[in-house]
Amino acid sequence: MTNRSAIVVGILAAVATLACGPAARSEQPQAIRIGYAISLTGPNAAGAATTVLPNYRLWRHEVNAAGGIMLASVSKRVPIEFVEYDDHSSVDDARAAVERLIDVDKVDFILPPWGTGLNLAVAPLFYRAGYPLLAVTALSDEAPELGKRWPNTFWFLGTMTGAATALVETLSGLRAAGRIGDNVAMVSVADQFGIGLAKAARRVFKKAKFDIVYDRPYPVEAASMEDLVAEVKTIHPDTFVAFSYPPDTMAITTQANASGFNPKVFYTAVGTAYPAFKQRFGADADGVMGIGGWDAESAVSKQYMARYMAVNGEEPDRWASPIAYASLEMLQQAIERVGRIDRAAVIKELQTGTFPTILGAVKLQGNLYTRPWYVGQWQHGEFYGLAPASLPGAHAVMFPKPAWHAGQ
Repeated sequence: MTNRSAIVVGILAAVATLACGPAARSEQPQAIRIGYAISLTGPNAAGAATTVLPNYRLWRHEVNAAGGIMLASVSKRVPIEFVEYDDHSSVDDARAAVERLIDVDKVDFILPPWGTGLNLAVAPLFYRAGYPLLAVTALSDEAPELGKRWPNTFWFLGTMTGAATALVETLSGLRAAGRIGDNVAMVSVADQFGIGLAKAARRVFKKAKFDIVYDRPYPVEAASMEDLVAEVKTIHPDTFVAFSYPPDTMAITTQANASGFNPKVFYTAVGTAYPAFKQRFGADADGVMGIGGWDAESAVSKQYMARYMAVNGEEPDRWASPIAYASLEMLQQAIERVGRIDRAAVIKELQTGTFPTILGAVKLQGNLYTRPWYVGQWQHGEFYGLAPASLPGAHAVMFPKPAWHAGQ
């Protein structure tokens, strides 16, 4: 046996009574079987547990409470059932689990994993088997090309250049107002996400005539951020940028607080928009910038927040969480418009349709969602979107970042 035998299988609903043959299922399906491989353990687990899994559960709860997804082919609503695997934050295990979902479980649809690396790793498998891939937690400059190479894939977080450009535009506004200088210290996690964002940022910073006075990658699952933060502190940058993952985001912010490193602009990436960040740092979260954001004051956002909390018992993150839920709304609408379990037709509908969602009306352009938030900031207990400033609900920057409270 390969390492597939070690994969933990969790079937979240009873499926033993389902008809197994494709013809039988298409005639009288008792459920729509939806599988996914997700990071229940390993370094990606915090991200998956915050952004992806709670939205899967919320969607299943709401769909089934309404009677299921309407299939015109059988003139009735059909509930959804989940088949879940732990990918252990491993590329090999993610691929093995997706292959099992396709070849053994023969699920009707597959939901995406968490993170850029795992989405890119499983995308070829989705393509070969003809499953739509809703990549809601993948950020890549290759997204426009990937949507062409794999027309069954859909990319929702934008591009790394887009994220870097929005950040630099935000900083340029502060510099033009005389609030910050040109010097920037930048650190990045040494995986696809951090490497790609740092590369894009170097290019955009240079074009905008910012001076990167410190530029250092750090390993995935770095043991400590003490030396890194101490080294950056000696440089006294006006702006500090960390293209970080959730554990690093927490560790860097904790160390900055403990050491009194308080630049005028303090930016960390994935995890900054998580409710755990606010819970950990309290009032010290105010003024911290990060990747993501949302229109927190819209009625739709408030309704989503209330529904999410009622099912999950905690707040959503303010970046990819509403995007993840919107993608599920789109999937449901596409299935209902097609009226049957027909993945090729669902993919076509996702490519061409317009969908009312909690993000507003979404029409993908070349398989890309083109209106993501790229920069947000904690302000008085809420993580507001700052950029692009053209998006509804965009807030002005809180500046300067307040001083840390000692001992947090």
